[in-house]
Amino acid sequence: MTAKPSLPTVLCAGIPVAATTPETASSHVLRLARSRVPADVHLCNAYTLALADVDPELRRVLREARLNLPDGQGVVWANRLAHRDRDVPRVRVYGPDLFLDVFRTGQDADLTHYLLGSTREVLDRLTAELLARFPRARIVGSEAPPFCEVTDELRRAQADRIAASGAQIVWVGLGTPKQDHEAARLAALHPAVYVAVGAAFDFVSGNKRQAPLWMQQHGLEWLFRLCSEPRRLARRVLWGHPRFVWAAWKGARA
Repeated sequence: MTAKPSLPTVLCAGIPVAATTPETASSHVLRLARSRVPADVHLCNAYTLALADVDPELRRVLREARLNLPDGQGVVWANRLAHRDRDVPRVRVYGPDLFLDVFRTGQDADLTHYLLGSTREVLDRLTAELLARFPRARIVGSEAPPFCEVTDELRRAQADRIAASGAQIVWVGLGTPKQDHEAARLAALHPAVYVAVGAAFDFVSGNKRQAPLWMQQHGLEWLFRLCSEPRRLARRVLWGHPRFVWAAWKGARA
């Protein structure tokens, strides 16, 4: 059964996605964190929703999620086209910007953060960058999951460490769809906000370059990233984009 979100939503490719602005999304994540309710938050782009269209388990996770945000400009365009009778904002909720906005405003609320994902080197650079930008931010833990098969015992130990840290927000940067499954799993175990934030760790730490702003605004970030990492992202773009268009069209006609 689909969870009832507290922000207005529209269906995109069969998944409820919040029709909200970046500012409202950031404020809502902060409210969830301060209330200490268990919540999984997913940044959904075209590839995320394309995968959900063919993966029943990912589709279930996103349909039951506390909050799905429109991370991709293509998702925003599809929603505005399919829901012309609704007030759907023109701009996306970009994961790295949400990440920084919550850190910026959260330091005034003494919010506690935990960083989960990537590598130890990236996490160290990310922590240094965040504290340089937001000196009063409270990062109470960080860890890079091992590059091996994760057992139930390791998963329980990880959840125990997060709970012991007292984190109110756990930022999960493990890549789609792994981060989405992990955010949902952890939210079911311990009351905190778990945000599947995609490539934000790499971008904010400086490990990878972001697309120029004009490319982001015109929905061309995928092209910049494809040119930067063609071998890793070729299938994601060549399969994911057409599949998303199909799924969004199919959902709009349902």
